[in-house]
Amino acid sequence: MRLPVLARQLAMCAAFAVTAALPARAQLLESPRYASIVTEARTGNVLSAANADELRHPASLTKMMTLYMLFEALQAGRMDLSTPIQFSWHAASRPPSKLGVPAGGTISTETAILALVTRSANDVASAVGEHLAGSEEAFGRMMTMRARSLGMTRTTFRNASGLPDPEQVTTARDMALLGRRLFMDFPDRYSYFAVTQFAHGRQMIRNHNGMLHDYPGADGIKTGFINASGFNIVTSAQRDGVRLVGAVFGGNSWYQRNRHMAELLDDGFERMGVRRGAVMASAPVSRPAPIRVVAPIAMPNTAASRRAAASASRAEGSRAQGSRAAMARPVARPSAQLPVRVIHRPTAPTRPTASRPASASSAATPAPRSRPATSPARPASRSTRG
Repeated sequence: MRLPVLARQLAMCAAFAVTAALPARAQLLESPRYASIVTEARTGNVLSAANADELRHPASLTKMMTLYMLFEALQAGRMDLSTPIQFSWHAASRPPSKLGVPAGGTISTETAILALVTRSANDVASAVGEHLAGSEEAFGRMMTMRARSLGMTRTTFRNASGLPDPEQVTTARDMALLGRRLFMDFPDRYSYFAVTQFAHGRQMIRNHNGMLHDYPGADGIKTGFINASGFNIVTSAQRDGVRLVGAVFGGNSWYQRNRHMAELLDDGFERMGVRRGAVMASAPVSRPAPIRVVAPIAMPNTAASRRAAASASRAEGSRAQGSRAAMARPVARPSAQLPVRVIHRPTAPTRPTASRPASASSAATPAPRSRPATSPARPASRSTRG
């Protein structure tokens, strides 16, 4: 006899959840920071858009362009995955989120890629920019020129990380285009965006992008947040052979942003004739596979670093005393290197059937230093998150 009562209670709970979600969605759509777009990856056709050409601050979506430039350097043979990237004082001093490599230290290029994708490390982004262009300011100009040549006509970069700068602006349309080009131009590198975690020294670094876990078919790309932009995201997802790329700007929380992105992608797949739950009907979404241990971090050979390494070694030896197997091994000598172990290895996703879009000349004129005529809805904040 209690079943009807239980059924009514469950129905009331479901109705309450729906009505509670409606004000949150309305609040997002009415936000002056909000913008969104969903495109079909193969053709670039727009399936939905709202404020898609309005200027917004990219925050850490900027690192998509930093990675694009890094992938181009790898593709051209100017670097390889083991090439060391050194940290200047400027790069090491960038505020969090960061990897925490000291000035003078180096990491491999592959570790830099993983740190940018997962932790969204601002110090790593600056170090990459300095490595490729000599200074982060010069790298910002290079990024802008390359973005314009890709068709990102309303995007201006001033730094490699996305940390607050009132002149660093983009649009939802431009960022969705960049997401498509990362997939189209670098199919052998794109799967880095699906890495969910990797080991750096003794810490496990996990990806900030919850869509990788929560949305069936999602396999990239990047999240971002500063106060001036709200919570941003670019997501690529594939179902039943159809790939979509979407961008959402201006979320009030990561949960609201991710939920709205899921709704937009669901709607986009329906417009493409893909039924819900059809993700398994396509070829398996490319996911990273286990890989080898990569090169260690090279730390500066200073007295402070030697003392830190010795202290870490003594702590490790102390923790090992409770294990007979550990006691059978000698305690490691103090070293000025911390190992980096990658948990996942990217594998190349299926290339779209359409021909690769042609790029405009990379000699496009960079944007002037002047502030854009149409400024974003809110001024940039001094938030330390990129």
